Amino acid sequence: MDSQHSDQPDDRLVNLELRHISKSFDDHEVIGDLSLAVYKGELCCLLGPSGCGKTTTLKMVAGLVEPNSGQVILSGTDITHMPVQRRNVGMVFQNYALFPHMNVHDNVAYGLRRRKLPKDEIEAKVRAGLNLVQLGEYGRRRIHELSGGQQQRVALARALVIEPELLLLDEPLSNLDARLRADMRREIRRIQRTLDITAVHVTHDQEEAMSIADRIVVMNLGVIEQIGSPREIYEEPASQFVADFIGRVNFIRCRVAGGEVRVLGKRYPLAVDEWAEGTELVCSIRPERVGMEKPSPTLLLAKVSDVTYYGSMVRYHVAVEGSEEEGVELTVDLPAPRATFDSGEQVGLELSVDKMHLFPYRE
Repeated sequence: MDSQHSDQPDDRLVNLELRHISKSFDDHEVIGDLSLAVYKGELCCLLGPSGCGKTTTLKMVAGLVEPNSGQVILSGTDITHMPVQRRNVGMVFQNYALFPHMNVHDNVAYGLRRRKLPKDEIEAKVRAGLNLVQLGEYGRRRIHELSGGQQQRVALARALVIEPELLLLDEPLSNLDARLRADMRREIRRIQRTLDITAVHVTHDQEEAMSIADRIVVMNLGVIEQIGSPREIYEEPASQFVADFIGRVNFIRCRVAGGEVRVLGKRYPLAVDEWAEGTELVCSIRPERVGMEKPSPTLLLAKVSDVTYYGSMVRYHVAVEGSEEEGVELTVDLPAPRATFDSGEQVGLELSVDKMHLFPYRE
């Protein structure tokens, strides 16, 4: 019903480890005692709203920001105080940070030249890097001649040709339109899997995180709320914040009564041993987990107030009827073939008990 998920140790090789790191700016704590293990070859997403500390965390890994306390361990080496240029880390920024006076080839070659590699080796690595991001014929193009998606690929190639132990991606898709974002999500995932490289990807976009990550780290106010696979995060949220931040959800105030939970006037035999009789709770349930049929005595009575067609799915907003349920509105998502109800129509609702989650009610 409300299982917790944490970063449980297993037999996979840890590539990056953050040990009790913290960071404050002007006496304002941005990160507080954060610990995280990222496994070799996985793509881990730091997900959360603006100001939650995800980019600061990424910058501490990159060496752009130094933590006030704690350690950053990469492949068993403590790099907490190591200069940026000595960390074998590739980074793709939100604004790509490409050099406009250089062509594509020279942008990709920049890090290799800084490392004073032989010219033939540089040429081979640049050629391989551009082929990897499917820009093999674009080496002589100027940056201003490229689309946003192509510029993003150049930035990715530049970060990868230095053969980093770790790839860091800071909101790399935020400047692209919706179609390009979807295309580039697949491209980043393809490249990450092809190279089997460990990657940490920062985003505030839940859809982006759900589609690209092996594991998601949900952050809020400088702390980790939950770590898990996209399915775990969505289906078994560890807190009301996670349930609300990931996808759409209905929240319904309820209370413990007679060893059961009373939700919208109906009693449900749910596991409530941890709460005392009369405890006020919040029940969460996803819109697609709410059943909607023609009215019947066994169902909750409601009236459709709004209908939105999304192609394969139709979203209904319904107002629950009855004295105890006055003012309660729910969202219901139905597959389009089953979505035959119209605005103003009375319907019956059924809540799927096994998909409810309970959280303490807070004012």
